[in-house]
Amino acid sequence: MSTHLLTLLETLPGSYSGPTRPEEAPYGLVGSGEGTLAAHLAQTLVASSLTRSGTQFVLSSPDAAALATDYADLASVAGAQVRRVATGGTPEEIDTLVPGGPLATYHFAQFVAHATGHSEDAQAADALLGDLAARCAPHVTDNNPARDLAWSLWGRTPLLLAAPDADALPHAWQQLLARTGKTLSVPLIGDPLPLVTGAFEAQHEKGDAKVAVILGDADDTLLLAREVLESRIDEIIHVPYPDGAVGYPAQLALWYFGAWVAAYLAERYGASAADQPVLARAQGVMSGEDREQARLAAPRDDLRRTNVVKDWADDQDLDDVELDEEDRDEE
Repeated sequence: MSTHLLTLLETLPGSYSGPTRPEEAPYGLVGSGEGTLAAHLAQTLVASSLTRSGTQFVLSSPDAAALATDYADLASVAGAQVRRVATGGTPEEIDTLVPGGPLATYHFAQFVAHATGHSEDAQAADALLGDLAARCAPHVTDNNPARDLAWSLWGRTPLLLAAPDADALPHAWQQLLARTGKTLSVPLIGDPLPLVTGAFEAQHEKGDAKVAVILGDADDTLLLAREVLESRIDEIIHVPYPDGAVGYPAQLALWYFGAWVAAYLAERYGASAADQPVLARAQGVMSGEDREQARLAAPRDDLRRTNVVKDWADDQDLDDVELDEEDRDEE
């Protein structure tokens, strides 16, 4: 378990130290690399778009610097002033530097909130995060909601659902559960009804070891999907917005709660919540470093390749397949 990450999580609320002055409206917002998720979450404040006037915000990281430069150039040529926010890069490519890593989303998002004149929303988000920190911190051993949810997700495949106006949340939780919790989850994007009625009705065994996680407010479609799933998968868990919050503060708070859950899920698996070394190497390749020196390939024994023939056939069928192959070799 990474105590460093837990410390960062506990001290994250109120730690934003970037600019707080609003920029000139109208606003455009795009994200690339580690800025992608923050741009998605901040869509409750400003639409994701390129603007021809006002201020264009470009959120990025060194591994996506080329794309960020393209966005910035397009907006600049169109007539907007550009503000590039990044976790690293050359000084001439950055207006505001934010901390990198799995918690960069907080700093990116809070920058956008302040820069678009939503400082009150940023402060409200920090208040919600502070309350969650008090309830989810490692010293809270009883009724710790993040640790309890991690226990429920342990050994299962989470299915992530949210209403259309909160589609950033399945995106956020998939990233957090994979990067920090070392767990593969499945976001159900779009209309959930064809997904839940098709896969789990036609093949009931597909519901084994699955848990649906409904994030934020549940609309009528999600309530109907829940009714369908109740008899087809192991469990359904609703994770509502804290304290009845809405909008940007609510979504940033659920992102933060997901980070705590992911950290405790890694703990349950006996894994480190820190980034895998191969991630830094892959990001380095995208930043322009030598691919041949990156060592991205896993050792052969770690590939865990599935023997398709063995999985598709029972023992008798497998013997038949092997005999057929011997016959072809003799020919």
